[in-house]
Amino acid sequence: MPRPSGPVARASPVVVARTMSVKHHPPTASVAAPLAVVLAAGKGTRMGSDLPKVVFEAAGRPLVRWVLDALETAGVSDRIVVVGYRAELVEAALAGIPGVSFALQREQRGTGDAVAAAATAIEDRIRNDPPHTRRPVVIVCGDSPMLRPESVTALLAEFERRTAACLLGTAVTADPAGLGRIVRDAAGRFQRIVEEKDATPAQREIREVNMSTYVFDARDLLRSLARLDNANAAGEYYLTDCPALLLDDGRTVDATACLDPSETLSVNTPEQLAAVAAVLSTRVTSPPWPRHAGSVGGEAKVRTD
Repeated sequence: MPRPSGPVARASPVVVARTMSVKHHPPTASVAAPLAVVLAAGKGTRMGSDLPKVVFEAAGRPLVRWVLDALETAGVSDRIVVVGYRAELVEAALAGIPGVSFALQREQRGTGDAVAAAATAIEDRIRNDPPHTRRPVVIVCGDSPMLRPESVTALLAEFERRTAACLLGTAVTADPAGLGRIVRDAAGRFQRIVEEKDATPAQREIREVNMSTYVFDARDLLRSLARLDNANAAGEYYLTDCPALLLDDGRTVDATACLDPSETLSVNTPEQLAAVAAVLSTRVTSPPWPRHAGSVGGEAKVRTD
């Protein structure tokens, strides 16, 4: 089986994050080259297969490959893929891609824990950054192949312009069902994300939705990850708690509706996979990428009966 091109980070990331020395940066801080964390550790229990969800193919590429390609086109070449369930299959499917490395989430304990699995790798990237340098960390889901390069570019540009600790990429959609709503104050400032199940009737009318697409300053991200707890019904660590923690610290957190409503399409079922594949097949794409031994090939055409 081919091996991945980058190292697999397997140290305990939360401990590393807690020991970091965090410095506030002035508004004039320089911005280093961005890096990305791609969440690809989940199983995908509704896909009717024991394969990792992100290796199912849509329009000739694994779902996660669409995400990685969008990031690279947007200028984010340093990409850390967080793997977990059947990690070897994901690593094999992405073997040989320049700029891609892996971090292992040993147990699936929530999105915050998944990002924390990459904390050691993130710290390595910023260790030699000059003082007052901001390092953008883009966080996206590996099962969201509709991500567009122009959305990532716009999000990074807004992050630099606003000198934010965290900037959420959102979308305004006519059908927000099932998605977290973006709550703003009377002045239009971001306040919080409210999941649909917890939303009031008034909040359910909000059309701006969370897309699980973020840019964090690296140091602010590590600091907020170190403070996460799992005091919730699921006993999990949620990445969505990080913006609230930063707001509590007086840091700048905002949201910008720079994503297209089409990007709300993600894959959780075979039916959704078919819908996404139909849209992606109409996109102008680069020549087919080399198929590796770890590819699942036509198994993307999962039965829907």
